[in-house]
Amino acid sequence: MKSKYILTIPQARYFLLKKHGLIDAFKFKDKEGVLAFIKQVGCIQFDPIDVCGKNPELVLQSRIEHFNKEMLSELLYEDRGLVDYFDKNLSIFPIEDWPYFASKRTHYQNYHRSQKEVDQVTNDVLQYIHENTFACSKDIHLREKVNWAWSDTSLGRATLETLYFRGDLVVHHKKGTLKYYALTKDFIDSEILNCPNPNESQQAQIEWHILRRIGAVGMLWNKASDAWLGIDQMKTAQRKSAFETLIRTNKVIELEVEGLEMPFYILEQDQLLLETCLEVFKNSTVTESLLPRVSFLAPLDNLLWDRKLIKALFNFEYKWEIYTPFVERQFGYYVLPILYKDTLVGRIEMVNNKKDKTLEVKKIWYEETFKPDPEFKKHLKLSLKRFADFNKCIKVKMLK
Repeated sequence: MKSKYILTIPQARYFLLKKHGLIDAFKFKDKEGVLAFIKQVGCIQFDPIDVCGKNPELVLQSRIEHFNKEMLSELLYEDRGLVDYFDKNLSIFPIEDWPYFASKRTHYQNYHRSQKEVDQVTNDVLQYIHENTFACSKDIHLREKVNWAWSDTSLGRATLETLYFRGDLVVHHKKGTLKYYALTKDFIDSEILNCPNPNESQQAQIEWHILRRIGAVGMLWNKASDAWLGIDQMKTAQRKSAFETLIRTNKVIELEVEGLEMPFYILEQDQLLLETCLEVFKNSTVTESLLPRVSFLAPLDNLLWDRKLIKALFNFEYKWEIYTPFVERQFGYYVLPILYKDTLVGRIEMVNNKKDKTLEVKKIWYEETFKPDPEFKKHLKLSLKRFADFNKCIKVKMLK
């Protein structure tokens, strides 16, 4: 059966970037825009490494006009409109989505590392937090070493993290990378906390999660992808069955992209956006009329979750080389893709030198097909100034 929509690669790129608010004028603005964007994509992935901003902050600075890091912290730990928990690995998502992850919390209630040792001290730790409102691992004086994820850790830390995984605790606030935990019942509304998972079966949960991930990226195909990470109990057969149901019930729309064999799928509610984007291509030469916007994308940006998709649509290969041995790195330790108009034109490595309040640009690598012109250089400079402000730097220093 032939797809109703057949797109060119530029049209597919334009749709994706419009969906993300990464092209032309900013679609999202201020703290309200942060919440609106995260509700649109479902979740953004968390990573604690901070070279020039943490991953979720980097995702947001590329899309939210006037974004600052305090906005995300306020939404998480003051307004409680967002929560950090597991979705695509450790993520940040709207608090109202908490019920959908009940099965993940149940899994951790039934199994975790060093279970015997943790269970013996659980009630004491919960009582301590009840009496003190919040606690970090330094407050829990259980120094005995137990088996843990990356390496042995203190029983106090293992217990706090287990209770967090199980949903008994939430993050109250952070100081740097140190997490302070509080009782979940004290910080999540009882109506949300007591709401059962709306998905009554494992297959319904998988279908819901596939829709969520399609919305997070913008469009996806029905094949193995890092975009599916964190969807429990989903193997190839379950994914294919879920897609069959979603197609039959018209919850997704199939489209073809010229030159690519596999079809893509978008959310049914994005059909109007797709048609609007296609209409734009009828009336003008889109690529020539785009605003000269330069953005720096996060290493774990939603748009980049499927690297093969990015290669197919943008002809851009990206690998986060943070865990690649130095001698094997092609580029650098913490390198961000550069988006210019509708094209990924290169990579940039920047460091926030907090001592000197300087954004240090270590190196820029451009794609062979891209030659920076005066217009690009002008807007690159403006984006570097904005990125420096985001990192509370007072100047930009080009090292190479």
